This record gives sequence, structure tokens and C-alpha cells, in this order.
Amino acid sequence: MRDVIQKVIATEAEAKRMVEAARVEAGRVTSEAQKQAEALVGRARQEARVETEKILAMALQEAEREKQELLARATVEMESQIRFDQDTRDRAVKAVIRCVCGEHLTDGGTGHDTANG
Repeated sequence: MRDVIQKVIATEAEAKRMVEAARVEAGRVTSEAQKQAEALVGRARQEARVETEKILAMALQEAEREKQELLARATVEMESQIRFDQDTRDRAVKAVIRCVCGEHLTDGGTGHDTANG
């Protein structure tokens, strides 16, 4: 009978060692799985970041291209609508110079001050 009890105790001890070894192995496997999952998430985030940056760069390029097209169209439109004869251009240039430089120019040598009408 004593022999049977010793075998039962030995079997229980062996079962406890096996359970503990299984727990240690499960912890190791779980830890390794978590590390792999974190690495996957990190790579996925990096790939998403790179892709987002590419999309943003393309969108910015497209926006710049559209802006340039709009400016070109607006310039053509303005140039086609605004026509000055030479006399109007000359007066406009003189008026700009007067405003910028603060000078009082005379009108074509007539002695009339254009700043005063």
C-alpha cells in the first residue's frame, strides 16, 4: 500500500512539474506572440505613414498644378479684357511713380501739375 501511495505522490509531483512547465511555455509563447504582433503593428503603421505621405505629396502636387493652371487662365482672361491705349498707359505709369516715389510730375512738359488735376 505504501508503494502505491508513493507512486501516487510521485505521479502528482510529476503532474505539477508538467503543469508548471506548460505554464512557463505558454507564457513564453504568449510573450513571443505579443512581440510579433507589436512588430506587425509597427510595420503596418510605418507602411500606412509612408503611403499617407505619398498621397499627401501627390495631392499637393496636383493642387499646385491646378493653382498654376488657374493663374494662367486668369492672366489670359485679364490680359484679354484689359486693353490700354498708349496715352492711358503713360498716365497710369506716371500715377504709379507719383504714388510710389511721392514725386509731383508735370503732364508732358505743359507745366501743369498732374498731382493737382
